[in-house]
Amino acid sequence: MNVLIIGSGGREHAIAWKVAQSPRLRKLYIAPGNAGTSLCGENVLMDISKHDEVVSFCKEKQIDLVIVGPEIPLAEGLVDSLSDANIRSFGPNQAAAEIEASKVFAKDFMARNQIPTARYITFSNYQEAVDYVKQIDYPIVIKASGLAAGKGVILPETLEESISTLEAMLVKHEFDSAGAEVVIEEKLIGQEVSLMAFSDGEYCVAMIPAQDHKQLLDGDNGPNTGGMGTYAPAPILTNGLLSEAVEKVLQPTIDAMRNEGRKFIGVLYAGLMLTKDGLRVLEFNCRFGDPETQVVLPLLETDLLDIVEACIDGKLKDVHIKWKEGAAVCVVLASKGYPEKAESGKVVTFAELPENVICFHAGTKMDGNKIITAGGRVFGVTAMASNIENAIEKVYSNIDKVSFEGVQYRKDIGRRTL
Repeated sequence: MNVLIIGSGGREHAIAWKVAQSPRLRKLYIAPGNAGTSLCGENVLMDISKHDEVVSFCKEKQIDLVIVGPEIPLAEGLVDSLSDANIRSFGPNQAAAEIEASKVFAKDFMARNQIPTARYITFSNYQEAVDYVKQIDYPIVIKASGLAAGKGVILPETLEESISTLEAMLVKHEFDSAGAEVVIEEKLIGQEVSLMAFSDGEYCVAMIPAQDHKQLLDGDNGPNTGGMGTYAPAPILTNGLLSEAVEKVLQPTIDAMRNEGRKFIGVLYAGLMLTKDGLRVLEFNCRFGDPETQVVLPLLETDLLDIVEACIDGKLKDVHIKWKEGAAVCVVLASKGYPEKAESGKVVTFAELPENVICFHAGTKMDGNKIITAGGRVFGVTAMASNIENAIEKVYSNIDKVSFEGVQYRKDIGRRTL
């Protein structure tokens, strides 16, 4: 098969790395890709927001399958454009992608379909939102409704902070159109787990649960980021809770989306909070998580192309998805200044990594024959081992083999499981 992967981050490098292992692959393209994806296939310089460009490339190169990585092309309807041109693609169409593209839609969807989530209210008027936060007496979370690259969720600790967050979103438009509507919801207390599932629109299969570390600094301190590291499996989501999540969250969501005319084909990702009152959904994403993909796909034994094709063909029930024993831990190496204003253009040096340690590129590009940094999150270094403890030891004992000026990373990824 000739395969095109859309995207340029660590998630896309992990997908490309996995697809490249398939005996069914003839030729792999990644658009636009990064310095790491070029080791798996051929990078293509293309404006992925121009759907006609993507379609004509697919026709020219006789692409059999497109895997769309990031949320923005999904929200912009790239899958719809590909389908209209009879090009097989993996990912939800625009209507189904709204489950991530609009937090207001997602919360209303959960409410009307009895999917457990936090109490919430939505606003587009600044003064009404301020009046509301002044009269409540419980901790809250404020979310920009639209896509904000993982940075649109604020956990204010004081009333003043709540008001300045609302002003930033609704008055100063610091989140552009993503913040034109906000969701104010009750802050849930508990541990968070990322649970992704493959879906063919009728049926879903959960992947191994992972746990992400959102804050920049050790001990879950500092500003929120797109994710500083992750590990899988997450033992806190026991087999019993995993079954409950499929039964009460994932499958009902797939069923309700289909019933509402938004058949969901692709990866549904539920951010779950394990509260004292049971499972609650924090949010849904319409694609593989980043950096969760960098620990989940290395543990997948089944050919990813087999699963993707089964989802597109509505035959997911016919595929027996197998996982490897053991665990994986991924530590993100970020640029100086991330997440506010990341430096870039720093030369990267590499030493050889041992077996079962992979360096997934995220914000990198080639400069002549050198690899330089080109973003906030630059790499995800992933180690696989027989258990979490050994994987943690393995990743941290090899982390210095990838280095660049100003590198920052957390030293405690996965340690909460110990």
